Amino acid sequence: MSTCPVPSTAVSGLLEHYVKKILAAPVYDLAVRTPLQVAPALSLLLDNQVLLKREDLQPTFSFKIRGAYNKLMQLSAEQKACGVITASAGNHAQGVALAARELGIKATIVMPCSTPELKVLGVRSRGAQAVLHGESFPFALAHALQLAEACGCTFVSPFDDPDVIAGQGTVGMEILRQQQGALDAIFVPVGGGGLIGGIAAYVKYLRPEVRIVGVEAEGSSCLLAALRAGERVVLPSVDGFADGTAVAQIGAYGFEICRDWVDDVITVSNDELCSAIKLIYDDTRSIVEPSGALAVAGIRRYVGQHRVRGQTLVAVNSGANINFDSLRHVAERAAAHSAS
Repeated sequence: MSTCPVPSTAVSGLLEHYVKKILAAPVYDLAVRTPLQVAPALSLLLDNQVLLKREDLQPTFSFKIRGAYNKLMQLSAEQKACGVITASAGNHAQGVALAARELGIKATIVMPCSTPELKVLGVRSRGAQAVLHGESFPFALAHALQLAEACGCTFVSPFDDPDVIAGQGTVGMEILRQQQGALDAIFVPVGGGGLIGGIAAYVKYLRPEVRIVGVEAEGSSCLLAALRAGERVVLPSVDGFADGTAVAQIGAYGFEICRDWVDDVITVSNDELCSAIKLIYDDTRSIVEPSGALAVAGIRRYVGQHRVRGQTLVAVNSGANINFDSLRHVAERAAAHSAS
């Protein structure tokens, strides 16, 4: 799915607004500049130069710390004193928990009951209160909004907030600084749209020729559904295997960017994700979570579909918060996928 060219007035408006916010985001008080490293085995397998943006190396093992910290830094003294509340399947939760602890803010995190234990423990170990509620993210979100209204806390959206999007956009800023030469496409995992919105805003403003490709799990492809409908839609059901991106509706702020500035959206199966986790391990000896492997799975699908060769393709490895006891299933499915 490709989008139509947008008038230059839109560039100088919406994109410039976000670029300024991204450049001003104080994320490096807490986040780190992660490496952009060549994946030699993947590059050889796919006959393209594949670079991995290692967001799994953040202090919370996910890019989410960027947007969470940027948002909390923008709060007034009165808002900080009242505390914050959020809903998250885990990675944003840990980002908010760590950012709140560093800034001395009380944080409450509502998480679906299906959230991996590792992510729940990650929240509690960083001093935040974890509340398990509902079978999936939409139920946790509704409960968090009710609690925020009742207690007067500030709700920190996992993705649907300009300050959160700007924080995540620093990933795109780093990619362009780290890869100033050939760069054909950046593949970005999509959940609620905060990461791809921020990356697209920055990259398309400075290097509009670079393709921005969103990658979604087949069971939670809310951006693709919205682009096809021409408006945000709510998916009737969401598969939680890639729990970090298991979102039923793309965020409004992210969609405002994505509808004009994302060049393509690819969906991949759970088996493709398991295979991608193995491929990333073979190259880096790191184990990403299913949503963290979306971009690599998307590159494999994209290269197969478009028969591209000799290009420079970046995959954002967005997170590595996976329960250890899930690895057996991942390994079995990866083996089955390679054999098929």
